[in-house]
Amino acid sequence: MISRERVLEALSQVMDPDLQKDLITLGMIENLRIENKNVYFRLVLTTPACPLKEQIKQACLNAIHIMVDKQAEVQIEVTSKVTTKRADATVLKGVKNIIAIASGKGGVGKSTLAVNLAITLQKLGSTVGILDADIYGPSIPTMFGVYDAPEMVEVDGRSLMQPIEKEGIKLLSIGFLLPPGQAVVWRGPMISSAIRQFMNDVNWGNLDYLIIDLPPGTGDIHLTLAQQFPVTGLVIITTPQELALADARKAVAMFHMQGVSLPIIGVAENMSYFVPDDAPDKKYYLFGSGGGQKLADEYNLPLLAQIPMFEPIRANADNGKVYESNNQPINNAFLTFAQNVAQKIAVLNSLNNQSTING
Repeated sequence: MISRERVLEALSQVMDPDLQKDLITLGMIENLRIENKNVYFRLVLTTPACPLKEQIKQACLNAIHIMVDKQAEVQIEVTSKVTTKRADATVLKGVKNIIAIASGKGGVGKSTLAVNLAITLQKLGSTVGILDADIYGPSIPTMFGVYDAPEMVEVDGRSLMQPIEKEGIKLLSIGFLLPPGQAVVWRGPMISSAIRQFMNDVNWGNLDYLIIDLPPGTGDIHLTLAQQFPVTGLVIITTPQELALADARKAVAMFHMQGVSLPIIGVAENMSYFVPDDAPDKKYYLFGSGGGQKLADEYNLPLLAQIPMFEPIRANADNGKVYESNNQPINNAFLTFAQNVAQKIAVLNSLNNQSTING
């Protein structure tokens, strides 16, 4: 007979490679059932985007077969509960993690990466929202092909904006509130007030990840976000050339300043190389190479992804179909990006007394 104690002892030898603790201590094993030589349990990962799920699952199988019974029939249900460090959240109560996407300069594809990060996380099974915080140059309406004004809803006696939903992702942008082509000509205090309203007066509901697409540069919006809202982690976007790196360094420096400090989880390099349609095996480094890795090394940060240039990305974004891609290398690049971001967020939460928001 296979005993429950022996199975738990075996699984206590399996470590989560990122969190550096065993699965039993982390509470990642649930609903253990044993019938003769049949063993069933649920493996609860910290994110559906976990890049190590197969590795951890196989380690569980090996542990039971080696330490308990090599004839055991083991059935593992792999699921996930996204972790958070916001157990006592007073604002954005249902939002487990806030991920800010920043860049030092415009034109590096920050919004493209923010949107594709959200889409990939959603496809992997997470609940996701995007806040377009670029008040002067909102991109989300065009990229999703959505221009409707959000409705107002009553929640707990408060009148809140209801995000627009497209492809299962909740969206909010200043572009939804203005006629197409109208410029936003606001001073700093009005900009900061708008960001506070977009965070506090919106019915975001329960989200695993709220992704904030910041404007380029360093200014009022960045200060408001850093000083008034519990951002879980920040991603720096750059392209390989030195001009982009110089401005990206300023963004990193800002978020290392006292009073503005946010945890930077890594660097993502966009437009790493160009892949022509008629020669998908060729790579052309139009903006140089190695810039993203250089920036990451300078600040002891991980390089989260290298995203190639691919013309359909531009075409789909212009046509409001950014979520459509049949190119496997591009999809793989965005998958790597999403998995690495989710992985780093889970590690941050583990270091900050991880807990779970129910809902």
